[in-house]
Amino acid sequence: MKGNSYLSRKLHSLLGVIPLSLFIMTHALTNFAAAEGGSERFKAAVSFINSLPLVNFLEIFGIFLPLLFHGVYGLYIAYQSNLNTGQFSYGRNWAFALQRISGVITFIFVFWHVYQTRFQVAIGEVTHEQLGMTMHNIATNPLFFTLYVIGVLASTFHFANGMWAFLVSWGITVGPRAQRISSYIWMAVFVIVSAMFLLSLNAFRGDEFKEAAAALDVFRAIG
Repeated sequence: MKGNSYLSRKLHSLLGVIPLSLFIMTHALTNFAAAEGGSERFKAAVSFINSLPLVNFLEIFGIFLPLLFHGVYGLYIAYQSNLNTGQFSYGRNWAFALQRISGVITFIFVFWHVYQTRFQVAIGEVTHEQLGMTMHNIATNPLFFTLYVIGVLASTFHFANGMWAFLVSWGITVGPRAQRISSYIWMAVFVIVSAMFLLSLNAFRGDEFKEAAAALDVFRAIG
């Protein structure tokens, strides 16, 4: 990486680990409620998240603004990175390349997803209780479903591989053995969290969410 200051890179790393971890893990657990218990369980999970004290403040200053810096500066890093996978095609070099590529996809996907969900709540188009219906409409659209699968896999890989790199760059996993064990752990995290998201996405396609979405469409047509 050329032209990047040490401080900026450290800040980029830190502001990726903390907010992206919060964003991914809270989303994984909240959305998985749909796979575990359907529409009512998902509504309860969403209500719990939004009942937390200072939730709007935490979302803006604890997640969205740090993610904006991490994403924009990450695009700058990706632009300046040299992807040498053709010349050095061993595992970590491929992981380096995929980290940059998945970062670009994640940046686009996260803001698109926030626009389709959280932003629609903010402007009054839907309520928090109706987000399951919104996700049903997204999950049953073949194009959106495919893009969401790509976005989910890119985001979870970027998170898991980024955590591995964070532990190395901050001097937490120093030796080859520690780094190898860390890679196994974060590979398992990638598989588990990806599975949770994909199961959730599939659950949103179910009849329970379909009926709720149909009722919402009728209500909007009458209104």
